[in-house]
Amino acid sequence: MNIVIAGLGIIGGSFAKAIKKYTDHHITGINRSAAPLEEAMECGAIDEIGSSDSLKDADILILGTFPEAAVDFVRNNAEKIPESCIVIDSSGIKSKICPEMTALSKKYGFTFIGCHPMAGKEQNGFKASEADLFNNASCILIPCTGNESEIKLISDLARKIGFGRIVYSTPEEHDRMIAFTSQLPHVIACSYVLSPVCKNHSGFSAGSYRDVSRVAHINEKLWAELFIENKEPLIEEIDLLTKHLNMIKEAVQKNDRNGLEALLAQSRKVKEELGE
Repeated sequence: MNIVIAGLGIIGGSFAKAIKKYTDHHITGINRSAAPLEEAMECGAIDEIGSSDSLKDADILILGTFPEAAVDFVRNNAEKIPESCIVIDSSGIKSKICPEMTALSKKYGFTFIGCHPMAGKEQNGFKASEADLFNNASCILIPCTGNESEIKLISDLARKIGFGRIVYSTPEEHDRMIAFTSQLPHVIACSYVLSPVCKNHSGFSAGSYRDVSRVAHINEKLWAELFIENKEPLIEEIDLLTKHLNMIKEAVQKNDRNGLEALLAQSRKVKEELGE
């Protein structure tokens, strides 16, 4: 197949490297800046540097951009996308993206399937991309306008490039779960390292510090967009977290050992029941 990847950051770049490593598909790269395209050509991640005109020959278009940029790219180039093309995004929110992309796909005839690879690193950009970034990760698919055969084609491609699990969802379920599993941990990490004590952690920190603070190494432009676009589910999770923090705080303040032990035991049991 002819696969066009628009946006060669860590996710788009990893898609390119993985597809070249595990399949024989032809990859065309499109990017706003030239440097990632040149790097991708040098390392063999793409077969050619393209432009929006390359879309006319695309069997699959993978959008590796920020959510709003993905919609803008498709809107601005929709007339060049063949009706036979399957368009997938890779963004971390879906309730806003999917309705807009679905409307565009119905208007111009191409297929849109929402996609969210549950993989990443603290680093950003093409230099951080890896051919094996997706190994054993989950790939969430939102069918949108995809039919059974089109969804199978994308899921089969996902498995070929390393994904260990395909999860089908709706935009609403996706965003509700991602608020908890992805966005809230970033909120916690960023809040945690804002303590003035953080700068003196060296020599006093070990695994717990690394586990909690790891994702504070954040792409602030991307995550600010993701947080705001998913504000309702995220605020709900922040409110729940605040409630539970205050319960622990109150038990500590009152020297309520029994109450504190009960809260901690409840948390432990949740993890044990999940087999984690």
